[in-house]
Amino acid sequence: MILVIPAIDIKDGKCIRLIQGKPGTETVYSDDPVEVAKLWRRENAKALHVVDLDGALEGKPKNFDIVKKIVHAVDIPIEFGGGLRTPELAAMALDAGVYRITLGTIAVENPSATADLIKRYGPRRIALSIDVQGDTVYIKGWKEGTPLNPVQLAERTKKLGFERVIYTDISRDGTLSGPDLESITRFAEATHMRITFSGGISCLDDLLRIQALEPHGVDSVIIGKALYENRFACQELWRIAELGTLPQI
Repeated sequence: MILVIPAIDIKDGKCIRLIQGKPGTETVYSDDPVEVAKLWRRENAKALHVVDLDGALEGKPKNFDIVKKIVHAVDIPIEFGGGLRTPELAAMALDAGVYRITLGTIAVENPSATADLIKRYGPRRIALSIDVQGDTVYIKGWKEGTPLNPVQLAERTKKLGFERVIYTDISRDGTLSGPDLESITRFAEATHMRITFSGGISCLDDLLRIQALEPHGVDSVIIGKALYENRFACQELWRIAELGTLPQI
């Protein structure tokens, strides 16, 4: 079964979701990301994907105190990204107890330092972030395109030691429009890497379509808006049970 990883995006200390990463499109779901992490854990999440959106835009983590609180508040692995653009910042996150970090900009701009980090911490703890719109990979908080397409970047960075890719479809992120199965299938078949997919998943049917790609290496998905807006039927039952309002049988 494919692993579902809830997303916690932090901006100005709050848990929000953006549409296609665009400023001004945010919906605030909670003023307390730590409590959100606890909620997903109570609902049986096996891992969490945490992003410092301010850090991604400004080039260094801005909400890392909250991330550290999340690490200590739940007993599951935390995957973290957003502004980790130097070896020192990447090491800071890993040494603080984050299970896995995601690197994008530094992998493109400083491959030798990235290779050293993977050698030091191991490939399970460092994933390559590939953020895609069309056939272009974006870095620096999705503000700057690169000359590489997703497959080219994956093949180049595999030589650095990467084994896992966090593949995000920017054009569908936060839209609930369904995943671009053709693009992710093409990427998976070309790269033969372990892949976590993100972008557009809106319901169980979308999830099952992605699960069909498991033989090609797509073993997990990051889901944000669909979970926050209760698009999965089981969520209502979880919340009712948590409040103690299930009818007596």
